[in-house]
Formats: sequence, structure tokens, C-alpha cells
Amino acid sequence: MSTGLLAILSLLPIAVVAIFLVGLKWPASKAMPISYFVAAALALFIWQIPGAQVAAATVNGIITAITLMYIIFGSILLLNTIQESGGLQAIRRGFTGITTDRRIQVIIVAWLFGSFIEGSSGFGTPAAVAVPLMVGLGFPAMAAVVAGMMIQSTPVSFGAVGTPMLVGVSTGLNSPELVQYATSLGYTDWRAFIAFAIATKVALLHFIAGAFIPLFVVAFMTRFFGKNKSFSEGLQIWKFALFAAFSMTVPYLLVANLLGPEFPSMIGGLTGLAIVVTAAKKGFLMPKGEAWDFDAKENWDPEWTGTIEVKDISSKHGTMSSLMAWMPYVLIGLTLVATRVSFLPFATLLKKAKFVWPQIFGTNITASWEILYSPGTAFIFVTIITYFIHRMSGPAYARAWKGSAKTMLGAGSALIFTVPMVQVFMNSAGGAAGFDKMPIVLAEAVAGLAGSAWPIFAPLIGGLGAFVAGSNTVSNMMFSLFQFGVGERIGVDPTWIVALQAIGGAAGNVICVHNVVAAAAVVGLLGKEGYVIRKTLVVFTYYALLPGAVGYSILYTAQKGFFNAGTIIAALVWASAIYIIATNKSRLAKLDNPISKRVAAK
Repeated sequence: MSTGLLAILSLLPIAVVAIFLVGLKWPASKAMPISYFVAAALALFIWQIPGAQVAAATVNGIITAITLMYIIFGSILLLNTIQESGGLQAIRRGFTGITTDRRIQVIIVAWLFGSFIEGSSGFGTPAAVAVPLMVGLGFPAMAAVVAGMMIQSTPVSFGAVGTPMLVGVSTGLNSPELVQYATSLGYTDWRAFIAFAIATKVALLHFIAGAFIPLFVVAFMTRFFGKNKSFSEGLQIWKFALFAAFSMTVPYLLVANLLGPEFPSMIGGLTGLAIVVTAAKKGFLMPKGEAWDFDAKENWDPEWTGTIEVKDISSKHGTMSSLMAWMPYVLIGLTLVATRVSFLPFATLLKKAKFVWPQIFGTNITASWEILYSPGTAFIFVTIITYFIHRMSGPAYARAWKGSAKTMLGAGSALIFTVPMVQVFMNSAGGAAGFDKMPIVLAEAVAGLAGSAWPIFAPLIGGLGAFVAGSNTVSNMMFSLFQFGVGERIGVDPTWIVALQAIGGAAGNVICVHNVVAAAAVVGLLGKEGYVIRKTLVVFTYYALLPGAVGYSILYTAQKGFFNAGTIIAALVWASAIYIIATNKSRLAKLDNPISKRVAAK
């Protein structure tokens, strides 16, 4: 069978997702079973994988789906507990003390707090924490999900204390030949090679691309969820948005170069929070005039509202302080950090409580679940502490558990097919037909077409891996060695190609189906996954294209001169951004015109 035809067949499970979920707006609970059966049929009849292997991959996927549902349950339980205790009302009051402008609030919660949570935990936890918090503050559920997904790009490569680099890239590249290559560059320590030959390049590319992410988040929020449906109202705060971006990415870049890949996102997010909240309180670069807010709730599109109703419940013990109200989120951050850093003993102890099903059905596929190490356990642990420190009643805490379980079960219908499809797709090697696994077949076909232009396309392959697998770490494991080999074949520094792989793997998280399902589930928006992906696809395209162009420019400037294809593409992206920002005042003036307001209202 020709490489081209095999690549087209490999693409079919992904094409099903694109057509039914994104194009035809089917809910994931209906689209993903079709994608799963297509992947299974290809594995069995084209790749000729043994039935036991397909069954084992499916079982592994179901177990992984259960672990995701556990995290979803914990995150919803945290929100419901804080709501029932009256803490949510106090948090709202605290944000009003900083600013009532929703554009500033979304930057603080989604971009900065989300980056810190990504750095400490990863694996979709930022959406599980930040999205329900935004809903609790009064955001439409759909706006919160879109914002929560968009920021899962810049901090992701250094999420979960550097796991995508220290586990993903390290495992993907680890071979005797690559160890010799690292030694030839002067890196006698393999970890130092990953940290300073590759991760520093990843941080630089994220620094460049991440500059516009807060502006994307705000502009999309005002355009798709604002009363006037205007990008301009979001772009109006471009100075503050860029300030917030660099408040996170400058310390992020410095930490990556000085300390390694464990702490850039964590320290970057925490430093950014301290800087930006202080600046917002003092009015620094804050927009003048009336604070921007969503339209009255009765005017919202019904599709924006989830099934989880956030109630305004007061504490039964008088006015709760902001510190006490925020304490559950502080404890979540501390718990996740304490259980993820290697110099503390907690991670080792928690990982001992582990469910393992080795060599399922006689295959080399093993399923496992580190139950106590899961972020879901951290969420439940913090809710128990919250019960005591917020002095909750037993019935109130019971209501939180009951509502959370109901929402969690709703996510199962989508995840129970999404994750098994991923596992079948990735475990499709070793069949009687002799073909490589489906993701590698696809990647090799693209590499054959791209030739020397590969640096521009390398992030797309990383994004494909994360889109399918739902994990930058898994994408890096799957494609890092392949990307390194392509870099050698086209005669460029292969560490830059691996860095572009890691960038794409991070960007792919913003469109990953089961991440979107999980984020939607925590606010009761199941069935609207396609709507979210259509919005975040723009950010993914930007985030894959710009670093790819910059990488091409860096690799080929010596051979082709500074004005090469990569430089031109990157310059066009930046010029477009500058033009849009520079001409925004005239668009805002038109929006303020009474006639324009009437048109927007219609």
C-alpha cells in the first residue's frame, strides 16, 4: 500500500472528529463513538492488529477515562464546596475590590492563576480550577471554558513540574545514539542536555508566541460573549494585556535558563500574579472609562450557560474574609506543588498507592492509576479541610458531593469513547501488515511533502499528537525521536526541531477533544465541545505557525539570508497584530456611534 494512501487512512479517525464534532456540531458523546469504531476497524482490518491488542488498548483507554472523571469530580466538588460555604461570594467581593472589569479578571484568573496551576499540576488541571472559578465570578460558562482552554499553550511545556520535557522529550529521545550526541555537545549529564539544549529553546519560542495570548483571550471574550460583539473592546486594553503577558513570560524565560524546566510556569504564573494584581489595584495601564462587563444574564445566548447553577450563598458565620475565602485555592496550589517537587517525600509516598493491570490480555499494554497522586485526590483533600475552616454544615457539604457526582457522570458518556480511540490510534503498531503506528505514518507523509520547509510544519505534528492524545507529554514521547531524525536528514540543528515539536505539543492542548470535554464538564456544558474547538482553533493555528516561522528563520538565516520564508511569515504575523492594535481607536469610535450601537444590538 502506498505511503499516501496509508496516511489518508490514518487520518480518518481525526477527520471524523473534525467533520462531526467541529463541522456538524455534534456533541462529543455522539461523535467520538464513530471515531473510535473507525480507528478500531482500521487497526483490525488494515493494520491487522490482533484483536487482543485492540481490546487491551480499549480497556486502557476506559481506565484512563475513569482517572479523568475522578479529576473532574474533584474540581467540581471544590467549586460546590466553596459555593455552599459562602466563600464564593467573598471571592466575588474581593475581585470587585481589584476591578469590576471582566477583561482584567479573565487575565488574572485564566492566564496568571491558570499558568501557576499548570506549572504545579498540568494534565488539564488549570481548566478544572480556573473555569469554575470564573463561572463563580459571574462569567458565562462558555466564555470561561474558551478562556480556560486558550491559555493552555504557553505554560504547558513546563507543566506538572516540567513533565513534558523531563519525561516526554527525555523518554522520547533516550537512546544510546542520542546519549553520544549529547556527550559530543559537552553534556555528560542527559538531564542537562534536555534542560539546556532543548528546554531553553522551547522557553524562548513560548516567550515569543505567548506575548499575544492574554490579548487573544480578552478579544475573543468581548467579540463572542460581549453585548456589542466587538473585538475592539478587548483590544482596547492591549497595553495591560501585553504587560500581563510579559509579567509572566519574562520570569518564565529567566527561570528556564537558570533553574531548568521544573519551575518556569509555576514561578512565572506566581510572579505575574503578584505584579499584575498590584498593578491593577493601583490602576497602572488600566483602561479608562466604564468597566467592561457582560450583558444582563437574561440576554445571554442559552448555549453559553451550563447546567451547573452558581448560587450566591452567604456564609452563616458572618462576612468571610477574602483570605479565608481564597484559602481553598491557596491550599490547592500548595498541595499540588508539595506533591510534585522531587525534593519532598510526598510524591514517592503517594505513588505507592497504585492500581496496575500489567500486560492486559497478554499484550505489552499496561494500565495504571496512581490514585492518591491524582489531582482529584488533592481536590477532595482540600474540600475536607474547607469543610472545617469554613465551618460548613453537614447537609451543605453533602449537597456539594451530590451535585458534583451528578455532573461527573455526565462527562463519562463522552470520555468513555474519546480516550479508547486515542489508545487504539497510538497502539496500532506491530500488526501483520507491518505498518508503523498511525501517528508515525501521518508524520512521515507530511515530512516527505515538506522537505526543507519542515521547521514550519514541525509544530503541527506536535499539535496533532496532543490533539489526539490529550497530552503534550505523550506527544513528545511519540514524536521527539522522529522529529530529531527529520532535523538530521534536512541538515539543520535537530534540537531546534525537537523544540518546535514541544511547542506544537503545547499548542495542541487548546484543541484537544478530551481536554475540552473535561473543561466543559466542570461547568455543565457537555455537548458543546465543537463550539469551543472552533474558537480555540484560531489560537492553535497562530501558536503553531509563528514559532514554526521563527524556528525556520533561526535555522536558515545563515544559508538563505535574513529575509527568508520564516522571517517573512513571522513579520507578517507581527505586522498584522500591530496594524490591528494601531487602528483600534477608529473602530471603537464607530462602535460608540449611536447608529453603530443600534446595529450591534440587533
